[in-house]
Amino acid sequence: MTKYIDLSYEIEHQMAVYPGDDELKLYRHRFLNRDYYNDTKLETGMHVGTHIDAPSHLLNKDRFICDYPVEKFIGNGCLLDVRNEEIIKLKDEYLDKVQEGDIVLLYTGYDEFFGTDKYFENHPIVDEKLAQFFVDRGVKLIGIDMPSPDQYPFKVHHKLLENDILIIENLRNLKKLEGVKRFEVMAFPLNIRAEASLTRVVARIN
Repeated sequence: MTKYIDLSYEIEHQMAVYPGDDELKLYRHRFLNRDYYNDTKLETGMHVGTHIDAPSHLLNKDRFICDYPVEKFIGNGCLLDVRNEEIIKLKDEYLDKVQEGDIVLLYTGYDEFFGTDKYFENHPIVDEKLAQFFVDRGVKLIGIDMPSPDQYPFKVHHKLLENDILIIENLRNLKKLEGVKRFEVMAFPLNIRAEASLTRVVARIN
């Protein structure tokens, strides 16, 4: 029996955003009893909630979300349990576990702190050697349950995006994939000419 797990956050008014970013505004501006229909307006940047970064986010190149085919955003999932690791490093076991074309999800458990200062300020970071391994292995996407794989000057961001490995940030519910040997990840962004996009990410377990 097929099971689906939602790995993305609900988009809601004034939800938590990265420090310095504008707040998200989601509000009704047309009302059925007054305007004869309901309509909701969304004002937001693209790096809010669960989203995908494309190369033009940090690189001087016009490579936007809309430039990628839809098959870029679907593939075999590979969950790496990296809980309690302040620096997420390459391990020997990854050499066999991570395959070309995988969508790799780093399970830190940090979604527990989503909406708090700790979530944005003290999250783990990905070691550059691990990022290089992902490049050499030819993975499709990297997904994390925290706001960023690194901090300024964002060398891991650069390493991945320079090699067309897009980054899914602010995932949740990765704990529900513990012990699952095979699953598929679908992470479809908007078809938008932008450096990032809000994204609905779902894991499918057959």
